[in-house]
Amino acid sequence: MSNPAPASLKDRVPDRSIRICADRGGTFCDVHASYVDPESPDGERKELVVKLLSQDPGNYADAPTEGIRRVLEIVTGETIPRGQILDTKKIDYIRLSTTIATNALLERKGHKHALLITKGFKDLLLIGNQSRPKIFDLNIRRPGVLYSKVLEVDERVTLVGYTSDPQAEEHQVLFDDDGNVTRGYQGKGWDGVSVGEGPGKVVRGISGEAVRVLKEPDLRQVENDLKALYDEGYRSIAIIFVHSYTYPEHEQIIGDLARKVGFDHVSESSKLVPMIKMVLRGVSSTADAYLTPILRQYLDGFFSGFDKNLREGTFNAEELHEATGQRGARVEFMASDGGLVDVNNFSGLKSILSGPAGGVVGYALTSWDGREGKRVPVIGLDVGGTSTDVSRFDGRYEIVYETTTAGVTIQSPQLDINTVAAGGGSCLTFRNGLFLAGPESAGADPGPACYRKGGPLAVTDANLLLGRLVPDFFPKIFGKSEKEPLDTDAARVAFEKVVIEVNESLEGRDHELSLDEVVYGFIKVANETMCRPIRALTEARGYATGKHVLASFGGAGGQHACEIAKLLGIKTIVIHRHSSILSAYGLALADRAHEVQEPCATFYTPQNVPTLMARLDRLTSQVTKDLGEQGFTGKRVKIERILNMRFEGTDTSLMVLPEATGAQPDDYLDAFKRVYKSEFGFVLEGKPVIVDDVKVRGIGKTFDDLGPSIYAEVESLEEKGLVVALQHQENVKAKAEAKKYSVYFAPPVGRVEDTPVYLLRNLEVGDLVEGPAMVIDETQTIVIIPGAKALVTSRGLYIKID
Repeated sequence: MSNPAPASLKDRVPDRSIRICADRGGTFCDVHASYVDPESPDGERKELVVKLLSQDPGNYADAPTEGIRRVLEIVTGETIPRGQILDTKKIDYIRLSTTIATNALLERKGHKHALLITKGFKDLLLIGNQSRPKIFDLNIRRPGVLYSKVLEVDERVTLVGYTSDPQAEEHQVLFDDDGNVTRGYQGKGWDGVSVGEGPGKVVRGISGEAVRVLKEPDLRQVENDLKALYDEGYRSIAIIFVHSYTYPEHEQIIGDLARKVGFDHVSESSKLVPMIKMVLRGVSSTADAYLTPILRQYLDGFFSGFDKNLREGTFNAEELHEATGQRGARVEFMASDGGLVDVNNFSGLKSILSGPAGGVVGYALTSWDGREGKRVPVIGLDVGGTSTDVSRFDGRYEIVYETTTAGVTIQSPQLDINTVAAGGGSCLTFRNGLFLAGPESAGADPGPACYRKGGPLAVTDANLLLGRLVPDFFPKIFGKSEKEPLDTDAARVAFEKVVIEVNESLEGRDHELSLDEVVYGFIKVANETMCRPIRALTEARGYATGKHVLASFGGAGGQHACEIAKLLGIKTIVIHRHSSILSAYGLALADRAHEVQEPCATFYTPQNVPTLMARLDRLTSQVTKDLGEQGFTGKRVKIERILNMRFEGTDTSLMVLPEATGAQPDDYLDAFKRVYKSEFGFVLEGKPVIVDDVKVRGIGKTFDDLGPSIYAEVESLEEKGLVVALQHQENVKAKAEAKKYSVYFAPPVGRVEDTPVYLLRNLEVGDLVEGPAMVIDETQTIVIIPGAKALVTSRGLYIKID
């Protein structure tokens, strides 16, 4: 009897064991995967990195799908032809961050939609808040609205009473526990007869305010109007009614009617942004109606590349779990606030900063030292192909609730990320005697001149000519065959033309600029451009830039990190071993987030505090239950209880989390005053404080502990005497590449003809690389400038600048 044939590699890979995270940027798509090693008796997980161009229509239609196909090929050992439907049996989850919605907003290529708004407010979003950010511009171009048509709905509700009534609590309408009126309005304007100021049904809104319904919508008329819109080709609408944040019934009725008519997407402002301020609520809802259909179209195309199990596991996860006791492969998404959400909670409004958010999570969890007395704030520098994203982390994610992107101001929680158009693909031009880096980008297609597609000069070309990129170690993914290296000659020919142009403009000077000097001039301009948002996040807010750690990541980060740190006076740089794909790696580390928010409109007084706490308790129970259904319980759940507070008579409210301010856990008044003082430099003592919203955010922890920080590892290496400079090691030649490379550094050093190059995989923990040198891993090049020292740790490079 013959022995059975050995199981194939694919058969030995356990089901639901491959975890894939993909970040599709402007130039590159980065994929990080981990899987159970079938050869390991202990079920050890291995990691895998795939990097490919975000756009390469001649070879594949969708970069994340192609990246996942390559991962499955490597892990299973099977050849999978392009275009074949991918089997998801071995996949646990796929996590995506995407710039689809961001690009649609920037390029104004969203979905055609109509706006339904209370009669009389047709032009509200066009008028906006009348802010004039560029007041001295001679040619102001106001961004247009996102919607294509407006439909006015004859409905109206109003609040009982008036703003800033000094006796508001004495005059207000009182309700019993069931919402029935027990005492009518007693203040100015009361007609002496009605429960409110005049005729109309009075009900208690979600915020606790008394709402008087003046006009119910005519549903027959609205249905006819909706059918007319549908016949005109509209499939997406946004609904914004006055005071719907506290009285959402009219929006809900019209929303249900629109779905009945057949609209594919309906954005109800009361569900998306249940907050006061109708303009922001309205613009946010139109942005959602504009972007979410585009996002859904992309996701439909993405799911079409996989078997039906992925769609079932994503859209019907709970039903599948109840029926079979198992969870299928699923897709999760990075939201703009740094939390993971499922497909049902992912929308255009939540995805505007989806791409860079993964990088913030990645550096925050890998570059922060949480030990008492060791905490130093971290600046994240994400130098990608198209732009540079900058953020700050000081133990908590810095969240903003009102942001402007491409001229559209929206109200939605987002990480505080400053973006500047300077990255590896930023175009380099010489115009009017000025060296310019960006804002135009070469993108992935055609890409920089060295990408062999006839593209323009870019920052990548400058780094290549200065020797800061080595074609021998750069991915050979260019040309028609996708196997050719970077084209140094193409970059040199293009730059030589610029050198002639620059020297002609400097006619009369004794010294002509050399090729190196011109090329490095562009790098200096790019570096200064990248420093600008860092100073805005630190110095402009009262923080000393030099008292931060710089966490550099992104594909081009390692080429600029040391020089940027020196410009800013920063002494320590952390470059994680996955830094060039940290946005994808951050997806693997990210936590699941779920939040619930309600309007409030209550004075913060000792009498009202128990009611506020009871509302927070109720929302906490709801969030805990929802996270529990997703598999997060006990210590893996972290709850944040937030009040949105402002001084009476002001319109600037601040989200307040007491533990983030150093106040006692439930002392929201002290916490609010601390935040207000920090933000504005003064406190309005004696002014009553109003709570506009109550909010509970729940975080389901993906990992209980990520182990000791890189700083603890450095201290341990130094204490044990394991840090040894490479030039003092006998086997240094074995660790350096045999070939020396010519690299240009900032004057007065200039070009160093014999710059040593080290492959990170050949270095050991404790090795100390002293500049000038270059360290190269599989996906990036790290330039160590003269005077800098890079210590190799298990987590990456720890660089000190003299």
